[in-house]
Amino acid sequence: MKLLGNLILLLTCCAWALQAQADYSDFIKNKQKHQGYYSFYHDQDAGKIYLEIAAFEQAFLFQSGLPHGIGSNDIGLDRGQLGDTRLVQFERVGDKVFLRQKPTYFRADSDNVQEKAAIAEAFASSIIWGFKVAEVSEDKQRVLIDYTPFLLSDIHGITASLKQAKQGSYKIDESRSGIYAKRSKAFVGNTELEATVTYVGSEPGDYLKSVTPDNSAVTVNLHHSLIKLPDDQYQTRQFHPYSGFWSIEYADYASAIDQPLIKRLIPRHRLHKKNPELSMSEAVEPIIYYLDPGVPEPVRSALIDGAMWWNQAFTAIGYQDAFVVKMLPLDADPMDVRYNVIQWVHRATRGWSYGSSVIDPRSGEIIKGHVTLGSLRVRQDYLIALGLTSPFKGKQTDTQAMKEMALARIRQLAAHEVGHTLGIAHNFAASANDRASVMDYPHPYIALVEGKVDLSHAYAVDLGAWDKYVVAYGYSEFGQQKSDEALTGLVKKVQKQGLKYISDADARDSAGGHATAHLWDNGSDAVAELTRILKVRATALGNFGLQSIAYGTPLSELEQVLAPIYNFHRYQVTAVAKLIAGVNYTYEVRDDERAVGMKTVRGEVQQSAINALLGTLLPDVLALPEHIRGFILPKAMGYYRNRESFNSNTGLTFDPVSAAQASAQHTLSALLNPQRLARSQQQAAMDKEIPGVLDLLDALLLQTIKKRPETGLDLLIQQRVNQQVVNSLIGLWHHREVVPEVRADVLLSLDELASWLSHWLDNNKHDKRGNKHYGHYQLLRQQIQYSLTLGKQVIPTVKVKLVPGSPIGNSSAY
Repeated sequence: MKLLGNLILLLTCCAWALQAQADYSDFIKNKQKHQGYYSFYHDQDAGKIYLEIAAFEQAFLFQSGLPHGIGSNDIGLDRGQLGDTRLVQFERVGDKVFLRQKPTYFRADSDNVQEKAAIAEAFASSIIWGFKVAEVSEDKQRVLIDYTPFLLSDIHGITASLKQAKQGSYKIDESRSGIYAKRSKAFVGNTELEATVTYVGSEPGDYLKSVTPDNSAVTVNLHHSLIKLPDDQYQTRQFHPYSGFWSIEYADYASAIDQPLIKRLIPRHRLHKKNPELSMSEAVEPIIYYLDPGVPEPVRSALIDGAMWWNQAFTAIGYQDAFVVKMLPLDADPMDVRYNVIQWVHRATRGWSYGSSVIDPRSGEIIKGHVTLGSLRVRQDYLIALGLTSPFKGKQTDTQAMKEMALARIRQLAAHEVGHTLGIAHNFAASANDRASVMDYPHPYIALVEGKVDLSHAYAVDLGAWDKYVVAYGYSEFGQQKSDEALTGLVKKVQKQGLKYISDADARDSAGGHATAHLWDNGSDAVAELTRILKVRATALGNFGLQSIAYGTPLSELEQVLAPIYNFHRYQVTAVAKLIAGVNYTYEVRDDERAVGMKTVRGEVQQSAINALLGTLLPDVLALPEHIRGFILPKAMGYYRNRESFNSNTGLTFDPVSAAQASAQHTLSALLNPQRLARSQQQAAMDKEIPGVLDLLDALLLQTIKKRPETGLDLLIQQRVNQQVVNSLIGLWHHREVVPEVRADVLLSLDELASWLSHWLDNNKHDKRGNKHYGHYQLLRQQIQYSLTLGKQVIPTVKVKLVPGSPIGNSSAY
């Protein structure tokens, strides 16, 4: 039987070859044919690809990609990056062939041909390339086009990305660009084409300089996928705000007048049971993800473990081995649309990871999931673990526990990014539900056990309850039951269980007020968790010193280990700030039950949050112990400061006062956010138990400027914090978006502070040089008076930046 099959295949290939010879005669001589969805001929001598078009005006998906990237997270052009997924079609006009991109947002879901035509004529399409016909078949039904110029074009937008990142002005040099034949292939349902493309330019930015051997020439690979449209057997699933999925939206102008114009679907893979009647069944086709074979151990095993967590959720809805992770075959192309891929991507600096997908824009069906995992993330977690534990008591130190913490983070990260490629959105409220989802941004949960730092529970080890619910919403088969009723039932059930859900728009904004919508936090009580984290931080700093770095490491590198530990509480500060003028709400949908609506955080909780934040401005928290300061030397020969280093205003030496300033400014910017203050004023006007803006400012000044430590580093740190307080108040006074009722209280506070300072200065003018506060208070008063009378801050103060905490670089991340 196998022999017969091979014979048929051979005869078919011979028939194709004879047909092509008859059709294109001498034109295809010495050109290698690749038979597939869009067959093409590769002319190795001329370095060209000729694409065969057998049918015009038939839609397909076009996907650009970047198989070889630039290596800078800040520029945002990584290996394996996916571009836009476009619905396109070839159209012939005389001796030209157009590639037209069709609009997918504006539609008419109707059987009325004229109604569809009205939409097509109402909104513009885009012809993204024009080709010359190179050869026509004898029957005039097929043509060959020279696809090479388009393959060597900037369809992926490299030039614009470099310009946007301020890395210079670049354009393609065709003399240094050409076909990459190794990755140009054709298959039954897709054709994959690739080119090596060189961009030349001038005035490169620092990021580009750091990753290119010659920054006047930047060479990458660009990839094109031509993808056959899926069949019409895929079943769309409606989006619900509480589904936990992303939303695929379009405007349906065929909607009845009493129905919404905007339709929303969830993105998901196609998945069906072999035996739908069984409670447990294999899938017709399982969802298979392939791991980059370039990942080393033990990271490789950790990534497989974490990604495979999703099989727990599919098992829970009755699928046997429906989600599988395998190693990518060595001869497979990770850009090939047939493979869902987890890629291990190297960059010059640590950075974000991504979960992207090729999605059919018509239906939301996920064709390909593509995960990009930054390889330096695991090193950052290992660094944090070392800083927390300071384990190097001797030359033969066992750091396995620290490595395990880093690998635990990698498992969670793999699950998180794969979750995105399954169609699932972030849930930033999950930490308030005892880490109910891997789709949150997790802060390591570090405990103190008998006074010692314990890393064993830093990260979750499985999917959470929320993750299993989301998979049930997106991938369950409901048999005879109406799917909309079943989905509504799932939503109500999970809400009754108390599982919270808040995603990006409500959590990322610095002015956000949702009481549990936080990134990189822990716990259901933000204030209690901040108190707990500060104790962990104090313990870690108490142990910090020479034992925080391995033998043979320059002492100057203590600074790199110290940075994330000194700022270990930064994200919990942000979480606590959101309790001030905070609110609680959920993504409610109108139904027959009573609506919950939005509720304000109680006044006593808000006051507790204010007190907790003011505590982070005290020298007791901000001052580093002397045993740490004395060992952080200027950078050793061959080592250099970078963005992971503390800012310094003392030249080459470590600057503990500026480190404190950066931390204090982080607290102040969260506390005095203009939109937060506007909410606070409104809430206080309606509820006398809620502290208003003037209450907050009075407490701030009492805890900072009106405190007077007498000696040492505490004095300098308090004075630097005081300066930041005055800067912040003056900044609010001049901020155009501060509402009048807040501006009034800021003015009153500044005016009263200036009077208080004048009174203090008058009482102490007899000892101007002997009193350590006199010059400082005089400067603050002068700045306030100048600001209020001249309308500006005459002497701007030196600014410092907080050392990066989140993965650094391009922030359009998942």
